[in-house]
Amino acid sequence: MNLINALRSECVMAQADCRTREEVLAAIAKLAKKSAVLANLEESVLLKGLADREELSTTGFGNGIAIPHCRLDGVEDFVVGILSVPDGVEFAAMDGAPVKLFVFIIAPSSSSNIHIKVLSAISQVLNVPANVEEMLQAPTGEVLAENFLRHVRDEADPKEHDNKNLFRVQIQDEELFQDVIKIFAGFNSSTVMVTEAEPAANYIHKMPLFAGFWSDKQAEFCKVILATVDKKDTNETIRRIEQKVGSLDERDDILLTVQELFYCAGNLNI
Repeated sequence: MNLINALRSECVMAQADCRTREEVLAAIAKLAKKSAVLANLEESVLLKGLADREELSTTGFGNGIAIPHCRLDGVEDFVVGILSVPDGVEFAAMDGAPVKLFVFIIAPSSSSNIHIKVLSAISQVLNVPANVEEMLQAPTGEVLAENFLRHVRDEADPKEHDNKNLFRVQIQDEELFQDVIKIFAGFNSSTVMVTEAEPAANYIHKMPLFAGFWSDKQAEFCKVILATVDKKDTNETIRRIEQKVGSLDERDDILLTVQELFYCAGNLNI
């Protein structure tokens, strides 16, 4: 699923005058209904799906952004749209701040893997404050869509690319782990899994020769991300990781290695 193709221009509205969360969800349902993809669904069904998802947990992720989304039976393809509310709306966001920018997704009920990738790709765009500010300044839906798409990386169908690299990221910081795994999940071409690990110090400090070098308290968080990525996306993936965590050479809680794969076939559910 290419995010550029999923964004429906008819489902984008700038400078909306919404004052409550209920008004925002109603406006999103009305916008989504404009897409021919959802012609067989009533606006009330869309609204209920969005509202039910918000009851599970807020999609207001902080910093003035939210990604309302739901999966519905009868939907054949993804519908992505955008609503900007410059004055902000109380949306039960994680940081308690008003939400000003809403990028929403209506997804097929059977496409959870693709849904996760679309969510992650949108998150990558919205994680850059300058991108969000530019979108909020857009005076029309057309300009808003253009501003969003300017920051979306066009990805080809992964079936067209057989050459893969294997990323192995060892991480000892939980917050870093969450940031990095979002990056891999945002690539259509990426397949990701996570394994548990332990730092070698947990064992070495028990040896008499090295007993004085470590305290009893060792690293409690240690995971390894394994991800296959198209070779053409390798440099971009590394760039995104360093953009998020800073220079890898200056950290002592993350190690990244990349291997060229001789053969890679198959796929995994996220």
